[in-house]
Amino acid sequence: MKKQRVIGMFDSGVGGLTVMREILDQLKDVRIVYFGDTARVPYGNRSREELIRFGEESIAFLIGQGAEVIVVACNTSSATALPTLRERFNIPMIGMVEPGARLAVEKTITGRIGLIATETTVRSKAYSSEVSRALSKGSSPDDSVLREAWQQGEAAIALVKAQACPLFVPLIEAGLANSSEARGIARTYLEPLQANCVDVLILGCTHYPFIEPVLQKILGENVLIIDPAQAVVEELKILLQRMEGGGLYGPVEAPTVSVLGKKHWRARYYVSGDPGLFRQVGNTLLQEPIDLVEQVTPGE
Repeated sequence: MKKQRVIGMFDSGVGGLTVMREILDQLKDVRIVYFGDTARVPYGNRSREELIRFGEESIAFLIGQGAEVIVVACNTSSATALPTLRERFNIPMIGMVEPGARLAVEKTITGRIGLIATETTVRSKAYSSEVSRALSKGSSPDDSVLREAWQQGEAAIALVKAQACPLFVPLIEAGLANSSEARGIARTYLEPLQANCVDVLILGCTHYPFIEPVLQKILGENVLIIDPAQAVVEELKILLQRMEGGGLYGPVEAPTVSVLGKKHWRARYYVSGDPGLFRQVGNTLLQEPIDLVEQVTPGE
């Protein structure tokens, strides 16, 4: 019988649940240990040094819980801390920025890509760099007209506008993703992107899919919203196949499922803040029960 791989995931709060949901829906042979650093949310205004330290503490905790792969389910951490974290831990890691940028390149029709993210992610310019890197590595638009024009130097493909949205995460963490307040703030944030005529919009924070219906209604049907979680799942599939059959990180013997103390589970939840609030907001956002949430303090 095939043993299930254990995926460790961390985010500043409930946002990473959007990534977890995609993984569990599409990969049946994995289990997830999820850590939400809710005592220190939001990450969007933290320094690089803080984000590296928070990441080190989170990853060490997840490895202690049996994780074999780490998904950094936080765009801010992916944009600023992931390169350093990869140097300091001998475990495969997947971030949000590279898969999201690559998917945006593939899906744009006009070559005008937009981004909404936290202040730190926008300031890092990580998505702009990854869009350019994706093109240099061979990614290209699915649209044949744009692809041909770009290849002939007659069209540009670039991230033309990045908008910081600092109020989204606190609203979502408070369970107000579909409130009138959220809708008003969203209109203000989206105006510069509409003015720049973007045709794809990257959700550069894992919290933002919870507010996607509000965003789509404002933007209209002609703007495609890109959730990097979809691309992360595809990258995770490839990585797990390599671990099973050999390659950079494999073959790697999977631990027995009882290593984490229970024989029948698909996801376990840990937070650094209030477990009750995480469970309440998570249940509302996921529309399915989160039964048990344990409070821990990584780094101690």
